[in-house]
Amino acid sequence: MRYFIHLAYDGTAYSGWQVQPGVPTVQESLNIALSQVLRQPIRTQGSGRTDAGVHASHQVAHFEADFPPEMTLDLLRYRLNRTLPPDVQVFRIHEVDERANARFSAEARTYEYFVSLHPDPFRRDQVLYLDRAPDVAAMNEAAAFLVGQFDFTAFSKVKGAETHYICRLYAAGWHEVPGGLVFRIRANRFVRGMVRLVVGTLLDVGRGKITPLAFQQILFQQQRIAASTAAPAKGLYLSKVEYPDEIITGIAPPERA
Repeated sequence: MRYFIHLAYDGTAYSGWQVQPGVPTVQESLNIALSQVLRQPIRTQGSGRTDAGVHASHQVAHFEADFPPEMTLDLLRYRLNRTLPPDVQVFRIHEVDERANARFSAEARTYEYFVSLHPDPFRRDQVLYLDRAPDVAAMNEAAAFLVGQFDFTAFSKVKGAETHYICRLYAAGWHEVPGGLVFRIRANRFVRGMVRLVVGTLLDVGRGKITPLAFQQILFQQQRIAASTAAPAKGLYLSKVEYPDEIITGIAPPERA
Protein backbone atom coordinates (compact mmCIF):
# COMPACT_ATOMS: atom_id res chain seq x y z
CA MET A 1 0.00 0.00 0.00
CA ARG A 2 1.06 3.58 -0.60
CA TYR A 3 0.80 6.24 2.10
CA PHE A 4 1.24 9.99 2.38
CA ILE A 5 3.02 11.24 5.49
CA HIS A 6 2.75 14.88 6.59
CA LEU A 7 5.51 16.23 8.80
CA ALA A 8 7.16 19.35 10.17
CA TYR A 9 10.81 19.94 11.00
CA ASP A 10 13.36 22.43 12.21
CA GLY A 11 16.06 22.23 9.55
CA THR A 12 18.84 23.85 11.60
CA ALA A 13 20.77 20.65 12.26
CA TYR A 14 20.29 19.13 8.80
CA SER A 15 21.97 19.42 5.42
CA GLY A 16 18.58 19.72 3.76
CA TRP A 17 15.77 17.27 3.06
CA GLN A 18 17.35 14.90 0.53
CA VAL A 19 19.53 11.96 1.54
CA GLN A 20 23.22 12.74 1.01
CA PRO A 21 26.23 10.61 1.94
CA GLY A 22 28.01 11.48 5.17
CA VAL A 23 25.72 14.27 6.38
CA PRO A 24 22.46 14.33 8.40
CA THR A 25 19.29 14.93 6.38
CA VAL A 26 15.60 14.98 7.23
CA GLN A 27 14.72 12.32 4.66
CA GLU A 28 17.35 9.96 6.07
CA SER A 29 15.98 10.41 9.60
CA LEU A 30 12.46 9.68 8.36
CA ASN A 31 13.55 6.63 6.35
CA ILE A 32 15.39 5.18 9.35
CA ALA A 33 12.47 5.75 11.73
CA LEU A 34 9.93 4.22 9.34
CA SER A 35 12.17 1.22 8.69
CA GLN A 36 12.66 0.64 12.43
CA VAL A 37 9.00 0.97 13.37
CA LEU A 38 7.64 -1.08 10.44
CA ARG A 39 10.58 -3.55 10.50
CA GLN A 40 11.13 -3.41 6.74
CA PRO A 41 13.23 -1.23 4.43
CA ILE A 42 11.37 2.01 3.68
CA ARG A 43 12.30 4.74 1.24
CA THR A 44 10.36 7.96 1.04
CA GLN A 45 9.95 10.52 -1.72
CA GLY A 46 9.27 14.09 -0.65
CA SER A 47 7.14 16.77 -2.27
CA GLY A 48 10.31 18.77 -2.84
CA ARG A 49 13.76 19.46 -1.49
CA THR A 50 14.58 22.01 1.15
CA ASP A 51 18.14 23.31 1.46
CA ALA A 52 20.42 23.08 4.47
CA GLY A 53 19.01 25.07 7.38
CA VAL A 54 15.56 25.51 5.78
CA HIS A 55 12.53 24.45 7.83
CA ALA A 56 9.11 23.01 7.03
CA SER A 57 5.81 23.42 8.82
CA HIS A 58 4.20 21.18 6.18
CA GLN A 59 6.29 18.76 4.18
CA VAL A 60 4.71 15.73 2.48
CA ALA A 61 6.30 12.45 1.45
CA HIS A 62 5.00 9.12 0.21
CA PHE A 63 6.16 5.61 0.97
CA GLU A 64 5.06 2.04 0.35
CA ALA A 65 4.78 -0.59 3.08
CA ASP A 66 2.92 -3.65 4.30
CA PHE A 67 1.68 -2.97 7.82
CA PRO A 68 1.86 -5.64 10.55
CA PRO A 69 -1.67 -6.75 11.59
CA GLU A 70 -1.65 -4.70 14.81
CA MET A 71 -0.37 -1.50 13.19
CA THR A 72 -2.84 1.37 12.75
CA LEU A 73 -2.12 4.77 11.26
CA ASP A 74 -2.45 6.46 14.65
CA LEU A 75 -0.15 3.91 16.27
CA LEU A 76 2.41 4.37 13.49
CA ARG A 77 2.37 8.13 13.94
CA TYR A 78 2.78 7.74 17.72
CA ARG A 79 5.71 5.33 17.39
CA LEU A 80 7.37 7.38 14.68
CA ASN A 81 7.32 10.52 16.80
CA ARG A 82 8.93 8.61 19.66
CA THR A 83 11.62 7.29 17.30
CA LEU A 84 12.33 10.44 15.29
CA PRO A 85 14.57 13.22 16.60
CA PRO A 86 12.54 15.90 18.42
CA ASP A 87 13.19 18.39 15.61
CA VAL A 88 11.33 16.17 13.10
CA GLN A 89 7.71 15.25 13.88
CA VAL A 90 4.81 13.67 11.98
CA PHE A 91 1.26 15.03 12.26
CA ARG A 92 -0.70 12.91 9.75
CA ILE A 93 -0.42 9.63 7.82
CA HIS A 94 -3.06 8.36 5.41
CA GLU A 95 -3.50 5.85 2.61
CA VAL A 96 -3.52 7.05 -1.01
CA ASP A 97 -4.01 5.54 -4.43
CA GLU A 98 -0.87 3.85 -5.76
CA ARG A 99 -0.69 6.46 -8.53
CA ALA A 100 -0.49 9.37 -6.06
CA ASN A 101 2.97 10.92 -5.89
CA ALA A 102 4.04 13.38 -3.19
CA ARG A 103 6.15 15.33 -5.67
CA PHE A 104 4.45 15.07 -9.04
CA SER A 105 0.83 15.11 -7.84
CA ALA A 106 1.27 18.41 -5.96
CA GLU A 107 -0.62 21.30 -7.55
CA ALA A 108 0.90 24.17 -5.57
CA ARG A 109 3.37 24.90 -2.81
CA THR A 110 3.63 27.83 -0.42
CA TYR A 111 6.81 29.09 1.22
CA GLU A 112 7.05 31.63 4.02
CA TYR A 113 10.06 33.74 4.98
CA PHE A 114 10.10 35.22 8.49
CA VAL A 115 11.83 38.45 9.43
CA SER A 116 12.11 39.66 13.03
CA LEU A 117 12.48 43.36 13.82
CA HIS A 118 13.32 42.64 17.45
CA PRO A 119 16.28 40.53 18.63
CA ASP A 120 15.03 37.18 19.92
CA PRO A 121 17.59 34.72 21.32
CA PHE A 122 14.99 31.93 21.28
CA ARG A 123 14.43 32.16 17.52
CA ARG A 124 17.95 32.95 16.34
CA ASP A 125 17.91 29.92 13.98
CA GLN A 126 14.30 30.31 12.83
CA VAL A 127 14.04 33.94 11.61
CA LEU A 128 16.20 36.61 10.00
CA TYR A 129 16.75 39.55 12.34
CA LEU A 130 16.89 43.05 10.84
CA ASP A 131 17.82 46.01 13.04
CA ARG A 132 15.95 48.42 10.76
CA ALA A 133 12.48 47.99 9.25
CA PRO A 134 12.50 47.85 5.43
CA ASP A 135 10.05 49.71 3.20
CA VAL A 136 7.21 47.18 3.04
CA ALA A 137 5.18 49.15 0.49
CA ALA A 138 8.11 49.21 -1.94
CA MET A 139 8.78 45.50 -1.44
CA ASN A 140 5.12 44.66 -2.14
CA GLU A 141 5.13 46.86 -5.23
CA ALA A 142 8.09 44.86 -6.49
CA ALA A 143 6.66 41.49 -5.41
CA ALA A 144 3.50 42.16 -7.45
CA PHE A 145 5.60 41.87 -10.62
CA LEU A 146 6.24 38.19 -9.79
CA VAL A 147 2.59 37.11 -10.03
CA GLY A 148 1.96 35.32 -13.32
CA GLN A 149 3.98 32.94 -15.46
CA PHE A 150 7.61 33.91 -15.99
CA ASP A 151 11.09 32.51 -16.55
CA PHE A 152 12.83 32.69 -13.14
CA THR A 153 16.39 32.11 -14.34
CA ALA A 154 17.43 35.35 -12.58
CA PHE A 155 16.31 33.87 -9.26
CA SER A 156 17.74 30.37 -9.55
CA LYS A 157 20.94 28.75 -8.40
CA VAL A 158 23.33 28.02 -11.22
CA LYS A 159 23.91 24.42 -12.33
CA GLY A 160 20.60 23.20 -10.96
CA ALA A 161 18.89 20.05 -12.21
CA GLU A 162 15.95 21.94 -13.74
CA THR A 163 15.13 21.41 -17.41
CA HIS A 164 13.36 24.79 -17.49
CA TYR A 165 12.88 27.79 -15.21
CA ILE A 166 9.27 28.73 -15.95
CA CYS A 167 7.00 28.96 -12.89
CA ARG A 168 3.47 30.23 -12.42
CA LEU A 169 3.15 32.34 -9.28
CA TYR A 170 -0.29 32.74 -7.76
CA ALA A 171 0.63 35.09 -4.90
CA ALA A 172 3.66 36.92 -3.51
CA GLY A 173 3.66 39.54 -0.78
CA TRP A 174 4.89 40.79 2.57
CA HIS A 175 2.62 40.84 5.62
CA GLU A 176 3.05 42.36 9.05
CA VAL A 177 3.04 39.92 11.96
CA PRO A 178 3.72 40.51 15.67
CA GLY A 179 7.37 41.49 16.00
CA GLY A 180 8.19 41.48 12.33
CA LEU A 181 7.25 40.47 8.78
CA VAL A 182 6.49 37.35 6.79
CA PHE A 183 6.81 36.96 3.03
CA ARG A 184 4.41 34.42 1.50
CA ILE A 185 4.84 33.07 -1.99
CA ARG A 186 2.67 30.43 -3.68
CA ALA A 187 3.36 28.79 -7.03
CA ASN A 188 2.87 25.66 -9.08
CA ARG A 189 6.62 24.97 -8.82
CA PHE A 190 9.87 26.55 -7.63
CA VAL A 191 13.35 26.28 -9.07
CA ARG A 192 16.39 25.67 -6.90
CA GLY A 193 17.21 28.53 -4.54
CA MET A 194 14.40 30.67 -5.96
CA VAL A 195 12.64 31.85 -2.79
CA ARG A 196 15.80 32.89 -0.94
CA LEU A 197 17.05 34.83 -3.99
CA VAL A 198 13.68 36.54 -4.40
CA VAL A 199 13.62 37.47 -0.71
CA GLY A 200 17.21 38.73 -0.75
CA THR A 201 16.50 40.94 -3.76
CA LEU A 202 13.20 42.20 -2.31
CA LEU A 203 14.99 43.13 0.92
CA ASP A 204 17.36 45.26 -1.16
CA VAL A 205 14.26 46.98 -2.56
CA GLY A 206 13.14 47.54 1.02
CA ARG A 207 16.54 49.05 1.89
CA GLY A 208 16.32 51.46 -1.04
CA LYS A 209 19.16 49.84 -3.00
CA ILE A 210 16.87 48.74 -5.85
CA THR A 211 13.66 50.33 -7.11
CA PRO A 212 10.54 48.21 -7.72
CA LEU A 213 10.86 48.84 -11.46
CA ALA A 214 14.50 47.75 -11.37
CA PHE A 215 13.36 44.57 -9.62
CA GLN A 216 10.97 43.90 -12.51
CA GLN A 217 13.84 44.36 -14.97
CA ILE A 218 15.95 41.84 -13.04
CA LEU A 219 13.16 39.29 -13.54
CA PHE A 220 12.94 40.08 -17.26
CA GLN A 221 16.73 39.99 -17.82
CA GLN A 222 16.86 36.27 -16.90
CA GLN A 223 20.45 36.61 -15.72
CA ARG A 224 21.40 35.24 -12.31
CA ILE A 225 24.12 37.88 -11.85
CA ALA A 226 21.47 40.63 -11.83
CA ALA A 227 19.76 39.47 -8.61
CA SER A 228 20.98 40.15 -5.08
CA THR A 229 22.52 37.73 -2.60
CA ALA A 230 20.21 35.00 -1.31
CA ALA A 231 18.58 35.59 2.06
CA PRO A 232 19.85 33.29 4.85
CA ALA A 233 18.26 29.84 4.99
CA LYS A 234 17.14 30.10 8.61
CA GLY A 235 14.12 32.33 7.88
CA LEU A 236 12.60 30.07 5.21
CA TYR A 237 9.79 27.53 5.71
CA LEU A 238 7.97 25.20 3.34
CA SER A 239 4.53 25.89 4.80
CA LYS A 240 1.93 24.21 2.59
CA VAL A 241 1.74 21.57 -0.13
CA GLU A 242 -1.55 21.29 -2.04
CA TYR A 243 -3.02 18.29 -3.87
CA PRO A 244 -6.17 17.59 -5.90
CA ASP A 245 -9.25 16.75 -3.85
CA GLU A 246 -9.37 13.23 -5.21
CA ILE A 247 -5.96 12.54 -3.65
CA ILE A 248 -6.31 14.30 -0.34
CA THR A 249 -8.98 16.28 1.49
CA GLY A 250 -9.23 18.00 4.84
CA ILE A 251 -5.51 18.07 5.57
CA ALA A 252 -4.26 21.20 7.30
CA PRO A 253 -0.78 21.81 8.74
CA PRO A 254 -0.60 22.57 12.45
CA GLU A 255 -0.84 26.21 13.46
CA ARG A 256 2.47 27.86 14.27
CA ALA A 257 2.81 30.83 16.60
